[in-house]
Amino acid sequence: MATYLYKLGRFAFRRRHFVALLWVALLTLAGVGAASAPPAGNSSFSIPGTEAQRAFDLLEQRFPGMSADGATARVVFKAPEGQKMTDAGNKAAVEKTVKELGSGSEVASVADPYTGKAVSRDGTIAYASVKYKVSGMELEDSSRDALKESAGHARDAGLTVEIGGDALTTAPETGSSEVIGIAIAAVVLVITFGSLIAAGLPLLTAIIGVGIGVSAITALATPLDLGSTTSTLATMIGLAVGIDYALFIVSRYRAELAEGREREEAAGRAVGTAGSAVVFAGLTVVIALVGLSVVNIPMLTKMGVAAAGTVAIAVLIALTMIPALLGYAGRTVKPAGEKSKLLGGGRAAKKAGRPNMGTRWASFVVRRPVTVLLLGVVGLGAAAVPAASLELGLPDDGSQPVSTTQRRAYDLLSDGFGPGFNGPLMVVVDAKGSGDKKAAFAKVGDEIKGLKDVVTVTPPAPNKAGDTAIITVVPKSQPSSATTEDLVHAIRGKSASIASATDAKLLVTGSTAMNIDVSQKLNDALLPYLALVVGLAFLLLIVVFRSILVPLKAALGFLLSVLAALGAVVAVFQWGWLSGLMNVEQTGPVMSMMPIFMVGVVFGLAMDYEVFLVTRMREAYVHGENPGQAVVTGFRYSARVVTAAAVIMIAVFSGFIGSSESMIKMIGFGLAIAVFFDAFIVRMAIVPAVLALLGRRAWWLPAWLDRALPNVDVEGEGLRAESDPDGDRELVRA
Repeated sequence: MATYLYKLGRFAFRRRHFVALLWVALLTLAGVGAASAPPAGNSSFSIPGTEAQRAFDLLEQRFPGMSADGATARVVFKAPEGQKMTDAGNKAAVEKTVKELGSGSEVASVADPYTGKAVSRDGTIAYASVKYKVSGMELEDSSRDALKESAGHARDAGLTVEIGGDALTTAPETGSSEVIGIAIAAVVLVITFGSLIAAGLPLLTAIIGVGIGVSAITALATPLDLGSTTSTLATMIGLAVGIDYALFIVSRYRAELAEGREREEAAGRAVGTAGSAVVFAGLTVVIALVGLSVVNIPMLTKMGVAAAGTVAIAVLIALTMIPALLGYAGRTVKPAGEKSKLLGGGRAAKKAGRPNMGTRWASFVVRRPVTVLLLGVVGLGAAAVPAASLELGLPDDGSQPVSTTQRRAYDLLSDGFGPGFNGPLMVVVDAKGSGDKKAAFAKVGDEIKGLKDVVTVTPPAPNKAGDTAIITVVPKSQPSSATTEDLVHAIRGKSASIASATDAKLLVTGSTAMNIDVSQKLNDALLPYLALVVGLAFLLLIVVFRSILVPLKAALGFLLSVLAALGAVVAVFQWGWLSGLMNVEQTGPVMSMMPIFMVGVVFGLAMDYEVFLVTRMREAYVHGENPGQAVVTGFRYSARVVTAAAVIMIAVFSGFIGSSESMIKMIGFGLAIAVFFDAFIVRMAIVPAVLALLGRRAWWLPAWLDRALPNVDVEGEGLRAESDPDGDRELVRA
């Protein structure tokens, strides 16, 4: 592989005009496609295989036009101090608002508070329920705007009006976060390279790669049912890996220049060596992202595949466009150690002097491997302790900041009708095979009334055929509580006895039940997903490193860093530690998607650092250095660049901590702390300590497996053999 990539790098350097025009043409084509495509809506949302989804599908059949999984909104009214919602003036204002709410093209129905008994006992709070024909993920912005305007008219009449429900769900704005991440990345790159031109190349290529990826997603949004949220993950991951991959190739190019090679030769060798690591690092990220399809949640699968496509583009750009741009840059990109005239006065590289920080740190670790290993493992183990108390759930309006109308509506409904009113359960009774359908409906209602933690059970509401009915159940506890989850399981537990007594089927659905089912589905998929991703990557790393223990150590170190990161998330977002510093207004269960999301994203990124750092060590080892020296050599050439890449990644993810959305804030914090743990503790401390302790055993591979595995030549042995066939340094076979 190294020889092929070496030729590709030299070709791109020589034919820079062709390569640059090719990528500009692709960017233009994708941009034109995105501009001419219809505006991206929100993708359809379904959770195959869950009881809640089966109930929604049944309701679509038995209650045509009901839009059982359509978006809902609750417009909550509170009377001024000393007044009642039943006062003539307040009632007139509410009825006018209800009329306005029903005029939207996507509105299926609006329930009047006064005819639907939706006024609190003390008469101070009332609400109007709005049902839409499409889900909250598909609702048009115009419908949301009309909802807000209607509420504004009631406020003008002196009422306090707040809006809750999933109808206001929108994709979070992340533009400012991306700008902050790019700005910090630029500063880190300038410090790393000491040159504005060299620092600008990774930024330019990363932006072009993300531009092509996101434009392609936008252009294909309608035919592939890609929602507007699909591009968020693609942008975040594509930007981070795009900068990292270009950073490693530019850094290797400058190192080759420092060894006295001509620029075209240096470009070829940079792509042949660092480019090989880029290819395999990119493959691990792609495996992790595409593997999200194991969860069998279509929206998550599409997000993963879209992000994987953007990563693939980042790899291709790093292998071709970077050497082409290096050809354009010419002598403005200095050899390693030299500074530009603007930033360093044209200072030449130091010939011999004090070892760099990476060398000094690696030498210390090699001398004290047991101490460093114990400190690293114990530290991460302590950080992982809170993960034992992990509680999973999906955020609802109760987790929103108190400044939002959704949270204020949630609190008003809790005050007026009880906390469980914010998460009613929809029980669907399928009595098509029952001899006495009405008796079956009544039997279900009576059984549910006998359960604890139930406040209200509405009378059965049958369809026109009379073979299916809906019963609404209001729990005592809030939607995200463990008590409500137990109630859902208790109701479902009655299914067998109901079926034996009445031949009717019982299903529980609604947003609360759907959230519970999604959480369970994600929990069930975590171990298979982890086995698939880690297993495939383990096999890939065996091919890369031609070792059994190095990939095993890489996987175990990753698991340790993810557990520590989950512990930190639990401590902040569930226990409330440092919640003021992080501006976490409401603690509660950790988002159900967080563990599997962290496993997928962090594993791919962690393997980037593993591949870049350890391939340089193996390169030194196979060219004759002893294991301890190889560790130091790997750090001498790679530690600075890996550190810069990790800081950039942390900066990109940390920008999302400032989001007002608790889910985005949690994702940003979790990914940032995971990258910190993995890059600076696992890869920079535990990895060299373990390799120092293992010695030559780290690179052991059974002879039969060595013969069976393809030789991908990540270390560039073929390149050295071509340039120095009579060299006196014998290559070491692990």
